Amino acid sequence: MDKYGLIGNPLGHSFSKTFFNQKFAAEKMDAEYVNFDIPTIKELKTVLKNNPDLKGLNVTLPYKTQVIPFLDEIDEDAGLIGAVNVIKFTKGMFGKTKLKGYNSDVIGFKQSIEPLTGESRRKALILGTGGASKAVFQGLKQLGIASTFVSRTPKESAITYREITPEIMERYTVIVNTTPVGMYPNVEACPDIPYDLLTPRYLLYDLLYNPDETLFMKKGKEKGAIVKNGLEMLLLQAFAAWEIWQK
Repeated sequence: MDKYGLIGNPLGHSFSKTFFNQKFAAEKMDAEYVNFDIPTIKELKTVLKNNPDLKGLNVTLPYKTQVIPFLDEIDEDAGLIGAVNVIKFTKGMFGKTKLKGYNSDVIGFKQSIEPLTGESRRKALILGTGGASKAVFQGLKQLGIASTFVSRTPKESAITYREITPEIMERYTVIVNTTPVGMYPNVEACPDIPYDLLTPRYLLYDLLYNPDETLFMKKGKEKGAIVKNGLEMLLLQAFAAWEIWQK
């Protein structure tokens, strides 16, 4: 039986485990998907040793960056983002297992947002500077959209929320939230942007999907902006992970 899995901590309710095991059952595949809730990334070696039939892993918080030194190779996107969320296992010389890291978040995000972009949406504000923001930056870059990061605290490579002037809002018509602000149960919170300046020209994309309409999205919708949550991205990155494992 082929085995796939997820490493992270804590895992709690895993979308990946449910998604892939349902897929295997529907397609009558002799495969299973297992959660490996490991306290430190060093435990990855134990997971590999105890599961020689592993064909692939997903990686979630807090190990998307920490896992990189354990890999034999990473693909270009993952290198530029500095984070890995998919590992493909292949047999190398003398039967030694080789691990290659990929980032399917960038694929899922890009496929999800692309239909909503156009000539009037060529500049983006990325709210947040965490790991997910780097995948969003790379995805937008591949679509020819220039981005600026927005941070709560002053950072060299970002502006702060206080620096979002009407002039900046006029030029940046795509706004992507990569922060946890507004996620359940804190549904009454939203990123601190000037919502009163929004118009139907804008696209507000929230990586969150619980609730399915965040306050960030609601406020955008009230001004006629196009809004979208991160559920489709979640599905698309899972499809992309499967394609990586199969190719």
